[in-house]
Amino acid sequence: MASVRQRKTPRHGTGVQDPGFSEMVSSLFGGEAGKRPGGAKARMPRAKGILSEIYRPVLFSSLALVAYGLLVVWSASLTIAEASLPRQLVGFALGLVAAVVIWHYDYRNLANYTTALLIADIILFILPMIPGLSYSAKGMAGWIQIPGIGLRFQPSELMKLVTIFLIASVAAQYNGKIKAFSDYCKLCGTLLIPFLLLLTQDLGTSLIVLVAGASIIICAGAKKEWVIPTVILIVVVAALVIFCSLTPGLPNILKEYQLKRLIVFVDPSVDPSGDGYNLQQAKIAVGSGGFLGKGIGHASQAGQGFLPEAHTDFVFALLAEEFGFVGAMVLLALFGWLMFSVVRLAQTIELPFGKLVLVGVVAMWAFQLLENVGMCLGIMPITGIPLPFISYGASSMVVQLSAVGMVQSVYRHRTKAA
Repeated sequence: MASVRQRKTPRHGTGVQDPGFSEMVSSLFGGEAGKRPGGAKARMPRAKGILSEIYRPVLFSSLALVAYGLLVVWSASLTIAEASLPRQLVGFALGLVAAVVIWHYDYRNLANYTTALLIADIILFILPMIPGLSYSAKGMAGWIQIPGIGLRFQPSELMKLVTIFLIASVAAQYNGKIKAFSDYCKLCGTLLIPFLLLLTQDLGTSLIVLVAGASIIICAGAKKEWVIPTVILIVVVAALVIFCSLTPGLPNILKEYQLKRLIVFVDPSVDPSGDGYNLQQAKIAVGSGGFLGKGIGHASQAGQGFLPEAHTDFVFALLAEEFGFVGAMVLLALFGWLMFSVVRLAQTIELPFGKLVLVGVVAMWAFQLLENVGMCLGIMPITGIPLPFISYGASSMVVQLSAVGMVQSVYRHRTKAA
């Protein structure tokens, strides 16, 4: 998108404000949060020393989620050979390093690098296709293995964060009010590139990118007269794709396993030995946990091999079986604390680019939480979307902690001149 107009975004605390976004967020949380008498923006309380540069609510809530996730992975490792706590700890260590580096980096430097961010997305998409780097996990491509050290990584995970910066950088050029329909089309077209690229590799990750990017565009001031027809168009196109995939003689756009998952979502009895089986076992695991759960290492569905991918895709079912309703509510409360803290921070940020980066991060976490928990309960289609901070996997852990670093970078540079 080299042709995208590169209008300079304000780089300091007195930049152009985004009243539309601020009013929308304030109305969701009482209307007065984030304001001082006289209409001045509130500033987050500042402590002495390094703590003044760390947004503690996000730090504490994310570390609590990581600790909870490590407990779940350790519990899973007692009965599941593939669940390795040491590997998860390596992912945590790498993610912590990435978070600290991003926290130190001034995120505002990326505000005017739309083309570079788009190229980065394309490079990340191509990496798994390079001979010598490509790696397949359980028959699925999309991974790379670094020669010499054997470290495996999923570039599509990193594409989520790059795309958040990409769409936020383009949307911030309009300072919270997209006035021209052509500008709205440019934003949608920019988002369409990483979405379609990811769609060829991983449906779940492509949906995360779509939701996060769409949330940024909406909060950047897109008019409802444009957004509503766009949503309708997406629904129509999705229906046509499903129809073509189901009709003999027409192009099978969806892969067979993706189509089965959608069918099972509508009627779990259609494929009782495949994805229908997975869904039923997940429901059994969640229901059998009761109020307090069966205890660590006593998840019979996962421990006896009835629940597939219990430590990754269906980790919420494992958590609910071991820790029960109380454990599930603790998980949701921690996520609520994390996301509400980021929303509250967004109310105090004057720079549109910073606001929109925070919007993308919250949307990413919210959709992953909704999809992962929802598919274990049967209210969302089954996808390979991991539960942030909880699911086993170093790639996911590194990216989620990097997102925490993004939030901390926005907080650290909220008032300093660039």
